Amino acid sequence: MVTQNIKEVVKEKYGQAALRVPTGGSSCCGASAALDGRCDPITTDLYDAAQALQIPEEALKASLGCGNPTALAQLNAGETVLDLGSGGGIDVLLSAKRVGPTGRAYGLDMTDEMLALACDNQRKSGVENAEFLKGEIENIPLPDNSVDVIISNCVINLSADKDRVLREAFRVLKPGGRFAVSDVVVHGDVPQEVRDSVLLWVGCIAGALQDTEYSSKLTVAGFESIQIEPTRTYKAEDARAFLAGQGIDVDAIAPQMDGKFMSAFIRAKKPQIATKV
Repeated sequence: MVTQNIKEVVKEKYGQAALRVPTGGSSCCGASAALDGRCDPITTDLYDAAQALQIPEEALKASLGCGNPTALAQLNAGETVLDLGSGGGIDVLLSAKRVGPTGRAYGLDMTDEMLALACDNQRKSGVENAEFLKGEIENIPLPDNSVDVIISNCVINLSADKDRVLREAFRVLKPGGRFAVSDVVVHGDVPQEVRDSVLLWVGCIAGALQDTEYSSKLTVAGFESIQIEPTRTYKAEDARAFLAGQGIDVDAIAPQMDGKFMSAFIRAKKPQIATKV
């Protein structure tokens, strides 16, 4: 699959998902589900009632995540946080509240519709210490050593160049900075038929790394103290929700995916004295 083709598919589908939110529709990790109003087991019940009350309803509806990095990541007052693939802005706005007025939260997204939605959600929430940037997670528009914490919610799996994403994350983190993302990972082999489907890159399956490969890529990028903590493991019946309508033999493929893919919280640190850039 050509990198640019994947990028264009992701941009188009997530843009459409963003446009559905103001009319009452919801989004989910599987953009095909977001477009026809279904929801999938990856994206349900990620934010508790207390968090939902802190943000506009549109930010919650626009969540396309597979976890809740703001609940799992340690964020301290005065820190700078960067959300890779910030979508409708839910994790940026929650992070901005946690780091307080002396901190700052950046959101990075390549989709105009999502950026517009995020800025509108920021205005409605009254959060002033947040900023949304247009760009790609493979080319982060921030200086070296400028961020304390990087979060992301089910986005890195969508990139066709994950090595570059992780190198960029390492570059912008300060020495001792933390990488704390939610993502979909695979334990075992995924059928090639699924890997070959561009549309499933938007559904967080085909682009997911094996857990061991994710750890290896983080190590090569220079990170240390790497941990992968599963938060949800998906069964054959869950796989049917992702695969429906994709031109795949669901009855044949779904059982092969039973227990093989999961949402996980992935932690790592940039060393205090960095050996890689």
